[in-house]
Amino acid sequence: MAIYTVLPGDTVDAIAAAYGIPADDLIYDNQIVYPYALAVGQSLFIPDGTAPSGKPSIQANGYAYTYISNWVLTQTLPYLTELSVFSYGFTLQGDLVYPPNDDSWMIAAAWQADVRPILTLTPLDASGQFNNNLISSVVRNASYKENLIGQLASILRAKGYAGVDVDFEYILADDRELFTAFVRDLADALHPYGFTVSVALAPKTSAGQPGLLYEGKDYAALGAAADYVLLMTYEWGYKYGPNMAVAPLNMVRRVVDYAVTEIPPEKIHLGIPNYGYDWPLPFERGKTIAVTIGNVEAVQIAIQNGAEIYFDGTAQSPYFNYTKDGIYHEVWFEDVRSIQAKFDLIKEYGLGGAGYWQIMRWWRANWLLLMENF
Repeated sequence: MAIYTVLPGDTVDAIAAAYGIPADDLIYDNQIVYPYALAVGQSLFIPDGTAPSGKPSIQANGYAYTYISNWVLTQTLPYLTELSVFSYGFTLQGDLVYPPNDDSWMIAAAWQADVRPILTLTPLDASGQFNNNLISSVVRNASYKENLIGQLASILRAKGYAGVDVDFEYILADDRELFTAFVRDLADALHPYGFTVSVALAPKTSAGQPGLLYEGKDYAALGAAADYVLLMTYEWGYKYGPNMAVAPLNMVRRVVDYAVTEIPPEKIHLGIPNYGYDWPLPFERGKTIAVTIGNVEAVQIAIQNGAEIYFDGTAQSPYFNYTKDGIYHEVWFEDVRSIQAKFDLIKEYGLGGAGYWQIMRWWRANWLLLMENF
């Protein structure tokens, strides 16, 4: 396996010939679109002719909404060990709120592919926003908490789930210990049935880091209570924020540096974004809204607009600029170079796995790279 960065004048046929592989393999693995144009600076996964088999040696989790394409899910499942179905909610009294679409087909497909289906629990309100009032209501009231835990145990058994992923965000600082107690009680209730409990953690760099996103989560206590945790190491560049890398490696490393001082590395999964953003510039806070794009789509935008792709050495992330209809754009996304850098970090720290937000878009080269590394 190799990674090649396209130079001016390169063609698919010439690159394939240089590596002694069929051009069709290069096209297929990198989802190169007819008429097979390339962007200068584009990175390509170069197969070595041997197809990896089996499952990765680390835990590989992907989040998916219940409206995921059957085809995309079927293509992705062979590379996963866990599928996190997004998501179940709950009321102020702890009654479960089911996802809008049936999840039974996803659970069945996961088991058929030797993948553990995981129920993702979120405090999302009717508008789709994280609501910490829901969290406070359940963790502060013993009856509501018992109700929610009991319903979770029942639905896991009835549906055939293998565990729960607790994705609570914007937890109040006053609920910090109560949230940890909720996770501990949930694990105590579910472990006798063989179910696992994981927790998604905001990307902290210190125990006392201020901010609503961070203050309600105790890394050490949650790491002890849960079977494993997911570091949400993405969204530095985000829809309403300024143009920058979604998961800059220098910032990701700072989070991991702290996390391993509080949680055993083998219980930590590194969050990886399967998307990028396209910002219209200049950026104006409160006005500018970036467009979410897939990583394969990002390359096509570069090709269509004659843009050269650059690679930021500090962020270890690709980006490019283009002008369309008189508007200047900047795009940050992931490619096989940036993903390889994250895989190297997993190896360096001995982390237990990777968790993808999310797998709604098919990106073949990423999954082939995962299998080559693990």
